[in-house]
Amino acid sequence: MTPAINALKKAGVAYQLHSYANAVSTGYAEEAVLALDLPAEQVFKTLIVLNESKLAVAVIPANLILDLKAAADLLRWKKCALADQAVAERRTGFLKGGISPFGQKTRLPTLLDEPAMRFATIFVSGGRRGLDVEVDPADLIRLCDAKLGTIGKMPPGRKT
Repeated sequence: MTPAINALKKAGVAYQLHSYANAVSTGYAEEAVLALDLPAEQVFKTLIVLNESKLAVAVIPANLILDLKAAADLLRWKKCALADQAVAERRTGFLKGGISPFGQKTRLPTLLDEPAMRFATIFVSGGRRGLDVEVDPADLIRLCDAKLGTIGKMPPGRKT
């Protein structure tokens, strides 16, 4: 089991595991959407953001990009950027494509994109590539002490 799954078990949270063959080196959330045959709005990717020496977690739908200004505002930071892969991996204890909001090596402030609340369950990384965990978004908020806000946006040139 991964640290993410162990954290869910320890907290007594209901979850369901979904494994799939992982064949890509980028676009992990998009791969989960296709492999699990799910709406992109229900599969969430976990991104690590930084502001100088501070880090935080942003959890957004697979079909969106992170609105860095909205994330910084929600964190009460002046600005933020995506963290370097090595920094993200070192601080969370997970490899890129398998970073989970649960069971991170260093607990970081967490943001969840508000559209998650439209679903009874959402899918996030289970702590390794090719493993997603299906959870109630309210459990994610509770376990990660997450702040809810609109932090995802459509990529330029793409319409709903």
